[in-house]
Amino acid sequence: MTTMEMPAVNECTVTNCSYNHDGCHAYAITVSGIDGSADCGTFVPLQEKGGLPKVIAQVGACSRTDCVHNSELECTASGVRVGPGQGSHAANCLTYTPS
Repeated sequence: MTTMEMPAVNECTVTNCSYNHDGCHAYAITVSGIDGSADCGTFVPLQEKGGLPKVIAQVGACSRTDCVHNSELECTASGVRVGPGQGSHAANCLTYTPS
């Protein structure tokens, strides 16, 4: 069995996420969503900032099986960008590309 290196969260512009303070400070994010968007399932809209002191966020899992970067529920992109979503979607994976 081989392990793969998880892609880094290169950028997050969702300023109202508790994990975002000068970059994503979550250890890993989950990309989810079912209606055309690729939501950041790790988004937390609290006033308190959290996460790790050092920016090392990675993509831990992705359930968007229709993305060209998804292989066996793992992200194969070299890195991802997270940004504000539309409507009720607070944060989206902007690297999501439908296959």
